[in-house]
Amino acid sequence: MTNITRVGVVGCGLMGSGIAEVCARAGLDVTVREIDDVALASGRARIDASLDWAVSRGKLAGADRDAARERLGFTVDLDDLADSDVVIEAATENPGLKAAVFAELDRVVKRPDAILATNTSSIPIVQVARTTARPAQVIGLHFFNPAPVQKLVELIPSVLTSPQTTSQAHAFADRLGKTAIMAADRSGFVVNALLVPYLLAAIRMVEAGHATLDDIDTGMVLGCAHPMGPLRLADLIGLGTVQAIAESMYEEFKEPLYAAPPLLRRMTAAGNLGRKTGQGFYDYQER
Repeated sequence: MTNITRVGVVGCGLMGSGIAEVCARAGLDVTVREIDDVALASGRARIDASLDWAVSRGKLAGADRDAARERLGFTVDLDDLADSDVVIEAATENPGLKAAVFAELDRVVKRPDAILATNTSSIPIVQVARTTARPAQVIGLHFFNPAPVQKLVELIPSVLTSPQTTSQAHAFADRLGKTAIMAADRSGFVVNALLVPYLLAAIRMVEAGHATLDDIDTGMVLGCAHPMGPLRLADLIGLGTVQAIAESMYEEFKEPLYAAPPLLRRMTAAGNLGRKTGQGFYDYQER
């Protein structure tokens, strides 16, 4: 593949909308697919708000915002991604769901050398690659939230990914203005393998009554120069996502430090998932 011009994005939640925006701002034509019109409208509004925010902060010219909007298309039909050069899956962190999406993309995407990428935080890339007849073109492209702001992309080839696909995916990340790092196809990759045990340790500290939420977060911000404490960061990531990553890592390594604490499990069972629901370790409903 010599020239990537058309990008498909599956999912328009927090990550999918951010990835779609990044691609559109990089001058690429983007088609975003969601499961229904309600989810699609919500994702579109999220992209519009993000673009407007970038203009209000002087990070994007008004004309560039308008041009990015013109490059964005929205659909509920996966077949509309057929002509994509790259498709990035950003569905819920669920192995069965992702496998089903990739099996459908394998059927739908016409270009035989198109890159099929997953934005998974922790699921083994080879697991989704094996659901297709072209595992050599499947790779992990893990963006970070918020994707329009965060500069990092983890590039994760599986044992079945071709060197050509890896090289093209790296060039694609460069085109988006991102810094790519290589990671082995091991659950958690680089960042979450380091980050998630830290977040879980903070949750266990709350659970055991060692310190308050505010004191834990203040300690890490002022004591370690972190921009955000671990509990606020967990709320930002989404507690359901944190739990899903922890479970995937524990399944692979069986290390106790990867096991999701009971407090985290109870909070997700209650639907308190962090900022996205207005309630996590902190209350965001008045913001």
